[in-house]
Amino acid sequence: MRILVIEDEPRILGFLKVGLEAEGFAVDPAEDGVTGLALALCEPYELVVLDLQLPRLDGLRVLDELHRGRPELPVLILSARSDLPTKLRSFQLGANDYLSKPFSFDELVARVRVQLRHGGGDDASTVRVGALVLDLTRRQARVEDHVTDLSDREFRLLYHLVAHAGEVVSRERLLSEVWGYSFDPGSNVVDVCVRRLRKRLGPGSPIETVRHAGYRLAVA
Repeated sequence: MRILVIEDEPRILGFLKVGLEAEGFAVDPAEDGVTGLALALCEPYELVVLDLQLPRLDGLRVLDELHRGRPELPVLILSARSDLPTKLRSFQLGANDYLSKPFSFDELVARVRVQLRHGGGDDASTVRVGALVLDLTRRQARVEDHVTDLSDREFRLLYHLVAHAGEVVSRERLLSEVWGYSFDPGSNVVDVCVRRLRKRLGPGSPIETVRHAGYRLAVA
């Protein structure tokens, strides 16, 4: 599996190259947007990991041009810009996933594997995990022929499960990631939201309960 990492910070670029290669991937580095775009358009990569704050050509421009030239190629944004407008703009331009810096390397690897396993979804604005298709721009979920709109909390919870497909995610982690630290750890809002999500997704819902541990999104 060949991955292109476009990142202008040498320390992060070196860390990503060494770490991803240790996980068994072949990694090519690019330190600016022009070089990265040229490589992505002409080389047979399976995934691009893209920073947004790049010299010569900024990441959003790279993303836009790449989506026009190779719409089937999944792109994972890895950026210090964590504001919602930038994230939404990235998804609108064709990003498949978005991870903010600072980041957990284990989480990055998990998200990389999701994209490589499922080929980035049906198109550059969707992610497929098993029977579930999550539309990142419309904030819709589809299981087989059943399509449903999602509220902000439902979307963020399901998105987090998708990013960690096949893994058990604790209620505490979901509470922290989706609702924030201001919520009472003893709150049942996670369970209520999961029940609501399962109803929306219908009888084919892939969300599994792992007793005394949390929830898991089935990958098959």
